[in-house]
Amino acid sequence: MSESTADAAAGGAAGGVAGAHGSRQPRTLAISISGPFAVGFFGTLGGLIAILLGVAVSRVSTVIIYVVFALFVALGLDPIVRALQRARIGRPWAIVIVYAAFALVMVGVLWLIIPVVVAQVGQFFTDLPAAVESFKGSEFFAWLQGSFGGGFDALLAQVQQFITDPAHLAAISGGVLQFGAGVASTVSGLIIVLVLSLYFLASLTVMKRSFARLAPRRVRGTVRTMIDQITDSIGAYLMGMVILALCNSAVALLLTLVLGLPFPALMGVIAFCLTLIPLIGSVLFWVIASGLALFTSPLTALIFAIVYLVYMQLEAYVLTPRVMNRAVAVPGALVVIGALVGGTLLGLLGALVAVPVTASILLIITQVLIPRQDAKG
Repeated sequence: MSESTADAAAGGAAGGVAGAHGSRQPRTLAISISGPFAVGFFGTLGGLIAILLGVAVSRVSTVIIYVVFALFVALGLDPIVRALQRARIGRPWAIVIVYAAFALVMVGVLWLIIPVVVAQVGQFFTDLPAAVESFKGSEFFAWLQGSFGGGFDALLAQVQQFITDPAHLAAISGGVLQFGAGVASTVSGLIIVLVLSLYFLASLTVMKRSFARLAPRRVRGTVRTMIDQITDSIGAYLMGMVILALCNSAVALLLTLVLGLPFPALMGVIAFCLTLIPLIGSVLFWVIASGLALFTSPLTALIFAIVYLVYMQLEAYVLTPRVMNRAVAVPGALVVIGALVGGTLLGLLGALVAVPVTASILLIITQVLIPRQDAKG
């Protein structure tokens, strides 16, 4: 018998024995990580991978912010596009009309406001010494000085010197070149966000359909309905926030003009930007604007504070329910917590998107998690 025949016979015998005891299992390579060296190696390797992932996310954090911001802009403009679609205008043309109108409004607002704001910022630093001297001659300053002593006058002089010192201004802004680079980066970021939002808005229907297909077939209908509810509520909320911010800006501008307060255009821009912040934006602007009005006249500042406080109540009990009637209602405590968490993680953008994200999570909990727990009996 040849050597190869003997090997084959031995293999057959082994196969027969294996067949007698059951099906033959293929050989596998088992790696044991029970040793201390192996545990330390794989633990270190996992830690390095986690660090690399964290560094990669931090490097692309700006891109992630752009994408999230553009997605929310697309969701905010989608209700207008669908309204045009209901008027029998195709979606492509509706998107073109919305973006053309949006671009015209933005260019018009910037054309009207930026030169005035730049001039008024320069006028603010020019007129600041005279305003401070006028404030020193008011009865309110005399009351403050009598209450807090002569140190209040020295403190006011130090604040004035700090604000008007060019060296301090350069230190605060980080230098002219850095400030210019920041402005250029902001403009380029806005352009990127607008372009991305255009793509997102054009493919929003396909995106929602594709996301729903990730779910099992038996629950795709429910998932698609929830996606529509979430996107509708986010879009309604964002449009409502912009409308309320515009109302705040218009009231601040008119009130500043009527009372003869300085820098009306600047105050209107500040009101629009601050009142976009949920819950605390209006209060923050009220405090800042009333404090700045004190430099003109305590009586004027008091009138401004009272009138704007009345408007805040009108907004809270009349305008907000009418504007936000399509958005998902979120309890006040969750609004505060969401705004704080979002602002801590992503700054102003996080504060803006915190409420719709909180509303989306609340919707998922009420429509998925709670019914599933109820079904368990």
